[in-house]
Amino acid sequence: MDLGLDGKVVLITGGSKGIGLACARGFAAEGARVAICSRAQANLDRALAALPGVLGYAADLTQAPAAAAMVAAVERELGPVAVLVNSAGAARRTAPDDLTPQAWREAMDAKFFTTVNVIDPLVKLMAGRGQGVIVNVIGVGGKVAAPVHLAGGAANAALMLATAGLAEAYAALGVRVVGVNPGLTDTERVAGRLQSEAQLAGVSLEEARRRAVARIPMGRMATPQEIARVVVFLASEQASYVTGVTIAMDGGQNPVVV
Repeated sequence: MDLGLDGKVVLITGGSKGIGLACARGFAAEGARVAICSRAQANLDRALAALPGVLGYAADLTQAPAAAAMVAAVERELGPVAVLVNSAGAARRTAPDDLTPQAWREAMDAKFFTTVNVIDPLVKLMAGRGQGVIVNVIGVGGKVAAPVHLAGGAANAALMLATAGLAEAYAALGVRVVGVNPGLTDTERVAGRLQSEAQLAGVSLEEARRRAVARIPMGRMATPQEIARVVVFLASEQASYVTGVTIAMDGGQNPVVV
């Protein structure tokens, strides 16, 4: 199947680890010209060592000027961005009694604004060119409330609404906007989350992992590569009539009608 991505410029935020890194590999395998962004230069350097031909940019995407400067640098060095994949940011998990207005604000900065600060300049550039695709990697916490993930889940829910709204606003201008909601995925970030849950429950990490997997009907976590394959497809010409939706990838854990 020809995905029509050869030679296209693809920007991936959070591209140094986990799902973002798997997406970078997936797009590069399709012949795309890939740029990745990460806040930490050390993580970026490690990823780039394994991604020949990929360019890297360090930026704090919670800051709108830094995000806009990063977008400008990518377009200056690689050319017009045809595909944006937002995979950066994750809110800290916080028990309800420990939530404060500041904690809610930090969660929005960590997930919502790391995405919106990159979308804002790029969606307007894409609209001016009459084409472009934005894929937001969000998370099931935006649909299913969890006691220790209320602030982060609220940020995810806001991103789902922004995904649908921007898709409607820019559809006539040739820009598609779609979302993907991964469930538990075998990444460093999820490993850290399970460690915290194990400590909270007073169980071993292995037991926390067993309990988490037991809630998934498919009986296992997703791999980053499985999520990336869907992201690459959604960004391709083969998904040219898909916009304004957020696709759940949770192994059947939340069987709801959407």
